[in-house]
Amino acid sequence: MAVAAVSRVSGLLGRSGAQLGRSMSTAAHGEEGSARMWKALPYFVALPGVGVSMLNIFLKSRHGEHERPEFVAYPHLRIRSKPFPWGDGNHTLFHNPHVTPLPTGYEDE
Repeated sequence: MAVAAVSRVSGLLGRSGAQLGRSMSTAAHGEEGSARMWKALPYFVALPGVGVSMLNIFLKSRHGEHERPEFVAYPHLRIRSKPFPWGDGNHTLFHNPHVTPLPTGYEDE
């Protein structure tokens, strides 16, 4: 049934089914420049992007110490519905006492 529909459509267009299939396959496989572009893209876009990001972090780290934000006890932040399964249950896994506040505030204040 599908073959008959294709032959009718191709007959209307004046081309045979083989010519229609061949023109679509050559368009799909004939563009080697597209594959070359996608292979080169990581080297010319991704790696320079990573390099610029590393430079940005390096320059910001050399700037010096920054002030941590003032602690404001917002009710929707730092909610502990159940304790963490490590330590005392109140500290996050990668807790930094200088940067990460507890629900009651910073540890060293």
